[in-house]
Amino acid sequence: MKAIETRGLTKFYGKARGIEGLDLSVEEGEIYGFIGPNGAGKSTTIRTLLGLIKKTGGEARVLGMDIEKDREKILREVGYLPSEASFYGGMRVREVLEFSAKLRKKDCREEAGRLAERLGLDMGRKVNELSLGNRKKVGIAAAFQHRPRLYILDEPTGGLDPLMQREFFTLLKERSAEGATVFLSSHVLSEIGRHCSGAGILREGRLIRQESVDRLTATGVKRVTLHGAAALPETEGMRDIKQSGQAASFLYSGGTKELIRVLAGLDFDDVTITDPDIEDVVMHYYTGEAK
Repeated sequence: MKAIETRGLTKFYGKARGIEGLDLSVEEGEIYGFIGPNGAGKSTTIRTLLGLIKKTGGEARVLGMDIEKDREKILREVGYLPSEASFYGGMRVREVLEFSAKLRKKDCREEAGRLAERLGLDMGRKVNELSLGNRKKVGIAAAFQHRPRLYILDEPTGGLDPLMQREFFTLLKERSAEGATVFLSSHVLSEIGRHCSGAGILREGRLIRQESVDRLTATGVKRVTLHGAAALPETEGMRDIKQSGQAASFLYSGGTKELIRVLAGLDFDDVTITDPDIEDVVMHYYTGEAK
């Protein structure tokens, strides 16, 4: 069974495009990265999958259940973290977590305590007194405390300091190792490259590529860095040229022999040739150079 599966999923806001013709496929137990710039439709996709907004067309199933007919059952099995979580300001952290647990008719006090300790949350503080980062921690605890089968996380690390981001992903991988599925929306591409096994690239409301992270980066394109190089001329096969001091780099999509000929005509002291990282690959799709 797929954890998430859609066929032609579409959402329009009047005449304005939200998402169009999405064919998503997320395996159970996978950590799946959903990549796209702001406005690409990531949050619209998530809210549609959860039944928080009504789809315009297409089909979607979450944990084998229809997103419209089985909405309440799906929500009981999902831990959802919106990009900007809001709480009743007068409530204390403990009360927020208890309220969230009661909505699912579960006693999560023990797990909530463990999560608060790991995340450095003061359970007695009022949420309206918390910083952005600490409010994000409350959202994480609320999404994780009932140990759901599926985690749907929309820009989950915004506001977290680097140490807490590391702890968050450690926690995420622990839950994945236990069999849970993670659907992680992000525009921080390094997060996807380090932590996800599969990914989908969303552009202007359409899914333009869906692949394992390993296959996404196995494009045949190389990142070439020249040390001690002057400004580089534009040459066929070269793109994304970057100059920084006495170093210059570019992506090269031609053959090895062609690359050697290009390098022979350039002035530099040393060269490094590596496979591109996921940032290079995704920016290739964002800029419209790949279809």
